[in-house]
Amino acid sequence: MVSSAYGNEGAKRGFVASRRSFRGGGECPVLLSGSLRNKECVMRSRPIKWVENLRARAGERTEALHRIFPPGIARLTRSFHRQIPGYRVSPLKGLDNLAAMLNLGGIWVKDESLRLELNSFKVLGGSFAVYQFLKKKLGMAHLELPLKELTSPVLMQKLGPITFAAATDGNHGRGVAWAASRLGHTSVIYVHKGTSPVRIKAIESYGAKVIIIDGTYDDAVRQVNVDAQERGWQVISDTSWEGYEEIPIWVMQGYITMFAEAQEQLAAQGIVGPTHLFVQAGVGALAASAIGFYRELFGMKAPVSVVVEPEKAACLYESAKKGDGEPHSFGGALDTIMAGLACGQPSPLAWRLLWDCADVFISCPDYVAAKGMRVYGIPLDGDPIIISGESGAVTLGALMFILRRKDTGPLRELLRLGPQSQVLLINTEGNTDPQHFRDVVWDGADAVPEEYRTA
Repeated sequence: MVSSAYGNEGAKRGFVASRRSFRGGGECPVLLSGSLRNKECVMRSRPIKWVENLRARAGERTEALHRIFPPGIARLTRSFHRQIPGYRVSPLKGLDNLAAMLNLGGIWVKDESLRLELNSFKVLGGSFAVYQFLKKKLGMAHLELPLKELTSPVLMQKLGPITFAAATDGNHGRGVAWAASRLGHTSVIYVHKGTSPVRIKAIESYGAKVIIIDGTYDDAVRQVNVDAQERGWQVISDTSWEGYEEIPIWVMQGYITMFAEAQEQLAAQGIVGPTHLFVQAGVGALAASAIGFYRELFGMKAPVSVVVEPEKAACLYESAKKGDGEPHSFGGALDTIMAGLACGQPSPLAWRLLWDCADVFISCPDYVAAKGMRVYGIPLDGDPIIISGESGAVTLGALMFILRRKDTGPLRELLRLGPQSQVLLINTEGNTDPQHFRDVVWDGADAVPEEYRTA
């Protein structure tokens, strides 16, 4: 069994109650047992802000967890993905020397930059949701229908022409377009005006029609839903809204394949499971899938979970800070380099699970993600090179800031990071925007301000 970072007794009782002051003013509460209010720590120096979720270890199996993780779902998703031509398990890479430098037992990176031909984990969710939708439309939802049968002349005639639609900054839309094309259907993908032309071309390469919206990602989500209803398209979204939850659940279930693979790979290293899970978030679908998977697998001995967002699009962090249990929008231009995380509205479905199960919410500036990209790409001698895009690298950057800055001591104590810790990170994407990747890794764009640098 995996030991909680808080110890078995702490897991039974809830977290240990204590309160400590920290440099920079204010208080950093450390796990106040029995309280349902969330507590925020904001340093005057701003690299990292965090909110602890004091209800995450209440010990109850939540309704959201029950809906997203029914019995047998991990086996079903893996069985489907294994049928995809070119499928292979993405690697789990150990950063042994960096872990030693940071006084950790291990840092493990699930490298989704090598997932199929799309350089992103998103294809797992989009493809599984399309598969589940087609089965339901055929009246075969209860069957494990072989993928090849969905493209047979008989079933294609029964299905008729279908246009799948999605809103995206790139990776999700590309996954939906890829799945639609592989299964003989068409797709329309909505993007916002700030989307990289390279990402748009990648979507179009799978035969999708791309429509550019003059607004943010959230505007694209709203518009694609309106247009789809008028034109008879089927929306495949990783975010939910009232009356639209089944497909986002399928998307989140599709992501389970990553974590099931990771568990097998950790077991091969003699590790039962991670003690800590750092996972990035946009609308929260990936974070909910990851945290829910481990909560379902290990119960209250699940790894300590940290949700990481850009400070320019920190809708989950702000929702946790308000502490009323409701998802809240984040205003502004959402102009972060972490394009895949530039979401101002949480998925209500994902939020419900995170509100019940996520231990800590973090927001951080763009230069934290940029540092993560450079550390992955220029590792310590002996550690593997990992090609990571902006959204993929933010968790490594956050981990390093937490462990190497003096003013994050209260957060280190809160998380109980130390020599026994086995930290799991998800590199969610590779080099999906080559020009900006070079700007960061080659030219030092979004450099860490001098006052926040460490030796």
